Amino acid sequence: MSDNNRILLFTVAMTFTVALVLGLLFFGLKDKHAENEAVFNKRAILAAVGNYLPTPVDDLSKQQVLDIFNESITSTVIKEDGTEVAGVEADKVQLAKEKKKPESDRNYPLYIYNDGKEDFYILSVYGNGLWDAIWGNIALKGDGATIAGASFDHKGETPGLGAEIKDNKKWSAQFADKRIYDFNGNYTSVIVRKGGAKDPVYEVDGISGATVTANGVSEMLRTGIAKYSTYLEKIQLETPKIKAPADGKMGMLLN
Repeated sequence: MSDNNRILLFTVAMTFTVALVLGLLFFGLKDKHAENEAVFNKRAILAAVGNYLPTPVDDLSKQQVLDIFNESITSTVIKEDGTEVAGVEADKVQLAKEKKKPESDRNYPLYIYNDGKEDFYILSVYGNGLWDAIWGNIALKGDGATIAGASFDHKGETPGLGAEIKDNKKWSAQFADKRIYDFNGNYTSVIVRKGGAKDPVYEVDGISGATVTANGVSEMLRTGIAKYSTYLEKIQLETPKIKAPADGKMGMLLN
């Protein structure tokens, strides 16, 4: 056998061996990867109610994340008209795929976390940043109108700029206690304001050097939360109405 034939045979054998090993690893670890991805997604959802967890979300073990979901979270899937969808699991809904469907056919996941005192409604939103997709989880307090917390993620925003929506926890913390409805019950959403928030109730500071990403977050919140509005307005009818304080600050008083 010539040297060229030996090299060719060796190359074919190595290629086959590597392909076989990679295939076995892929299928052998497939369930493990799926499990890790599920825990990652659950942790992101819990991050939206991080201020109300017994342990900081980043300090939660994998098992603790699963335990909180099993013990303190219920979930459902709804349509834009507020009706619940039977037979569909919330964690199976992928908003990127739902976006391709006709609006009347789209499903929206909803998670309800109870800390022993109050229900928090966690909504999932999806939109576009500067370079690619952005998404997030927005937790609302029991009144269905006030944000309890928020977490965001992205596919390809610029590190140190647009990526701050995920990496800068102080920035996302601004959303706590902002309102998505005014005190007359009108939907407002929340605006990410370039140059700094002008309204302490409905706006948060923008991100320096990341105007397009910040605008994407504003649009994502405006359109994404609106998909849950019919459901949220039913909640608001069942809770005490909140009166705007005379000083315009967030020290809200119940009627």
